[in-house]
This record gives sequence, C-alpha cells and structure tokens, in this order.
Amino acid sequence: MDKIAVIDIGTNTFHLLVVEVAGEDIQVIHKEKISVMLGKGGISEARITDAAQSRALETLKYFKGKIEEYQVGKVFASATSAMRNAINGKEFVQKVLKETDIKINVISGKEEAQFIHKGVKKAMRIGQKPALIMDIGGGSVEFIVCDEQNIFWLESFEIGAQRLLDKFHKHDPISKIDINNLYGYLEEELKPLLNELKNWNPHELIGSSGTFDTLVDMAYARKNKAKPNNNSFSLGLDEFQLLFDEIIHKNREERMAIPGMIEMRVDMIVVAICLIQFLLQHHEFNVIQVSTYALKEGVLEAIIQKEITV
Repeated sequence: MDKIAVIDIGTNTFHLLVVEVAGEDIQVIHKEKISVMLGKGGISEARITDAAQSRALETLKYFKGKIEEYQVGKVFASATSAMRNAINGKEFVQKVLKETDIKINVISGKEEAQFIHKGVKKAMRIGQKPALIMDIGGGSVEFIVCDEQNIFWLESFEIGAQRLLDKFHKHDPISKIDINNLYGYLEEELKPLLNELKNWNPHELIGSSGTFDTLVDMAYARKNKAKPNNNSFSLGLDEFQLLFDEIIHKNREERMAIPGMIEMRVDMIVVAICLIQFLLQHHEFNVIQVSTYALKEGVLEAIIQKEITV
C-alpha cells in the first residue's frame, strides 16, 4: 500500500492531492487548492516577485505539513509556465528545496499537455473520433487533438489567463476594443492550432478543470440544480453563450455576485471565456465536455504506471 502526494505548482493555483494506492484501488485522502498567484505582478517580465515567492513558500510549507501528517512516502511536485519562464525560477526552486525539502520538477509545455491528456482520460471516455482538449492555465494554455487511444497533435502556448489579463483587460467591464485587441492577438498566436483544427476537424471541445469547472458550477446554479459529484460534465453551447454574455458585461463586483463564481476565478475568467469564444467562432464544435481531472491526476497516473520515478 503506497501513499502518494502530487503537488501542482501552477501560475495561479497550487494543488495538493494525497492518495492511498492498493493494487487497482485509489483512495483520495486529501485534496485542496490554494490561490497563490505565482505569476501576479511579474509574469509579463518573466520573473517571480518577492511577494509571490513568499505566498508560494508559505503554501508549500503548509503542504509539507499535510504530507508529514499523512505520512506520505512518495511526493512529486511539478511546476509549469510561471516557473519555467522566470529568470529567477531556478533560484526559487533551490530556495524551496532548502526551506521545505520539496524537490520541484519544472516540466515543459509539451510534458504538461501529455499529463493533462492522461488526467482527462481518467475522468472520461474521449471516444473514437478526434476531439480537442483545452486547458487554460494562468501562464500557458495547452491544446491536445486526440481520441481515446492516440494523441495526433499537442502544443502549449504561453497565452495563459494571467498573461492575457495583463495585456488586454484594460477596462472593467472589458471593452469591445479590449476584446478585439485580444482576438487579433489570438489570431496570430494560435495559427498552428487553427491549422490543426482544419486537418483533424474535431467536433468535441473538452475543457480541462479550472475555468471550465467554474462555468459548470455557474450553469448548475443558473438552473437551481445541485451539481452531482461526477468527473465529467456537458456544457451546452447555448449555456456557454448565456454565461459569456453575462460575464463580459459585468465588472468585478457584479461578476462576484453571479451564483457559482469563486474569488480565485473572478478576475481571469473574463479573458479565459474570450479565449473559448474565439475558438468557437473559428471552428464548429457541437458540444463542450468538461473534465474535472487535469494535470495532477495525469501525473498521479504516470506515477502509478511507473512512467515517473518518485
């Protein structure tokens, strides 16, 4: 019987997942996420600010306490966009090791996409036709064209929600000029993706966790329905459009009042939904599926399958 802890050091959010594995049986012992905002104030200058480092260290020390409390034998910590692009990233990795004894593995964008694919596959059946998985992080966005068995194409783009927020969300509510500037930027940055969509013609968009989870929460709240404890959900295109129209016309305070909205998502959700809307305008999808599993579940699967040595 193994106890495994997976730490996902994201650009916005830090996740801790602790499980007990006995053969095929996986029991979640502890799971939580903390809004750390590692990229805040520095991501556009490719650095991690002192304030962000303090928040990160405090959170990782807390995670370390949980790992010791549950007497976990195997720990794997991965860091993504903010850390891999920061000029002081390596220095901070060393600082974390010294102060917490947590070894951070800074993963590439393509490795991140592969782990996300593994996580989504654990949450839901992708099917035999090509689908597009999309994971909107704070620093990067991963896209994977795949079916149940194969990855046909994957790429990580450094256009995450914190970066887009810094560059384009100049007014609140966001202005038409802001949105047009954002769409013009995406038109250039996402050319490789748009070409692959023409090649593979996926009709299912699978959103991985994060923003998509919040959109599902808001959709259930709008219908006054209790959200079931599932690993995957469907979000109708009409439901998405209603949420899009509501969110972009509201300022921060008004967005916060929308049932289902959470504090850690309220700022970045505007540019995130604009990114989804951009995709829907450029390619015909029939449905949006949402996987509650993402990177950390993919990393866990790779550890269990001994693809990662811990």
